[in-house]
Amino acid sequence: MRRMAGKAALVTGGASGIGRASALALARAGASVCAADIDGAGAEETARLIQAAGGDAFALACDVRQAAEVRALLRQTVARYGRLDAAVNSAGIAGDFHRRLHEADDAMFARVIDVNLSGVWHCMKAELEQMLKQGAGAIVNIASVAGLIGAPKAAAYTASKHAVIGLSKSAALDYARRGIRVNAVCPAYTDTPMVRGAIAADPAMAQIMARAIPMGRLGQPAEIAEAVVWLCSDAASFVTGHALVLDGGLVAI
Repeated sequence: MRRMAGKAALVTGGASGIGRASALALARAGASVCAADIDGAGAEETARLIQAAGGDAFALACDVRQAAEVRALLRQTVARYGRLDAAVNSAGIAGDFHRRLHEADDAMFARVIDVNLSGVWHCMKAELEQMLKQGAGAIVNIASVAGLIGAPKAAAYTASKHAVIGLSKSAALDYARRGIRVNAVCPAYTDTPMVRGAIAADPAMAQIMARAIPMGRLGQPAEIAEAVVWLCSDAASFVTGHALVLDGGLVAI
């Protein structure tokens, strides 16, 4: 079913992982997609994958830490498609998963907050301005189960994802009567380049992650993307301010 037929979507962090999977899934559902990422070549590859499957997509390089670049991204997306119906803010970094807070580097903390939180802030401001002009739109922010519970040796990442959920809920209330929905998704460990990097740095993490999830496996980006598409679609028309947990049972423990 092409739930997003005729819709225009923007995905940041679209070069890989959950961002790429979300861009591909939105395109399969019928949306025209702008895939944006600081990795311009990776975003181009995502657009090529969509085009090869018969979809409409283009790619732009964008550093979400830079408000001016984000505003330019929105201008170019709207210039191409005429509107913005759905936005998925997926750009993010892990930071350091191996040190307790007192051992962690201040510059690392600032970088994680700058990308994971300030980046979402910049994107939402620009996206909301466009959606207010239209009187409609849906935003999905990629958070994490680390935004709901604590994660040892990941204080910076955990703080950033808690903040993304709070930002999503507050914005949802601000725009609930303006035709704009804002939600977040909270995946557990998912088979993405970020998680593979953590495993490469410490191979024991593979078993630790799998044991932490009651289903006994990592999530797949496509599984997260299906939930993202649902939240972007009219099928979720009465859902806003929600942090949807996609975790194989982790937070039920």
